[in-house]
Amino acid sequence: MIHWEIVYEPQTSAVQVDFIKEDEYQQWLPHWQSYQAFYQVDLSDAITQTTWASFFDTKEQIYCAVAREGNKMLGFVHFLYHRSTWAMTDYCYLEDLFVALEARGKHIGKQLIDFLAQDAKKHDSAQLYWHTQQTNTTAHRLYDWVADNPGVIEYRMPL
Repeated sequence: MIHWEIVYEPQTSAVQVDFIKEDEYQQWLPHWQSYQAFYQVDLSDAITQTTWASFFDTKEQIYCAVAREGNKMLGFVHFLYHRSTWAMTDYCYLEDLFVALEARGKHIGKQLIDFLAQDAKKHDSAQLYWHTQQTNTTAHRLYDWVADNPGVIEYRMPL
């Protein structure tokens, strides 16, 4: 009798994940706009410019890492660090994760999350967490693979 075992092996590809560079705005912007379109929001240019500037402002704790294959940007992860009343050290919040449509299915989202987890460990973060829409079933497959779902329900109050 033959016994088959399926084992995940990370793809050895030319994809590299690192912090975004200041000269990559023109590559980042279409991904940012596609991300907004997916969530059916249209953020102002002022918000986009403020977000972009915050990635490079040393007084801010909001960051962007990107996945690249050669010179081509394939996706991004935006994240920030903040204090918590539930821990002695900061939490790391993954605010936005996006992978270009043509690059999906290649574990790039996982690579971005892995990069973020390593950065959060370097910052001695107590926890890495994120939210997603209930209807985003594609993302759920990735998130269920790499993390636990605590069953939290989010409420919002516009101010």
